[in-house]
Amino acid sequence: MDRGSSLGSKHGSKRRSSAPEGRYERIYAIVCQIPPGRVATYGQVAAIEGNITARIVGYALASLDHARQEVPWQRVINRSGEISERRGGGGTDRQRSLLESEGVVFDARGRLDFDICGWDGPDIDWLHANECHFSPRRS
Repeated sequence: MDRGSSLGSKHGSKRRSSAPEGRYERIYAIVCQIPPGRVATYGQVAAIEGNITARIVGYALASLDHARQEVPWQRVINRSGEISERRGGGGTDRQRSLLESEGVVFDARGRLDFDICGWDGPDIDWLHANECHFSPRRS
């Protein structure tokens, strides 16, 4: 999905869906707006969507399969600036490697600086076109 993509379905509807699949597609569309070298928190993505919790964002990203490689899941981290362990462990080395390949720098404690690589959210036109909400960084 490119930066100008909207949340509309393949049939052109932008109506919000309460079904998990519809919510997950909205989450994926928001995450696709995060540019390389920038990160958002689970809570920030949830606030932009406006109708979910950070935990649901985590569930949506955890459910991605290899067929959805266009969704840059690695760009969503926890509010402490750290990579969250996956259920069952693992995955953090891969996420860190992907972020570092985009220029994200971690400190000795494995944290990043939101002032350097935090995402400010989608532009206002995208938010309005997709019935989303403004959310400051680190929600």
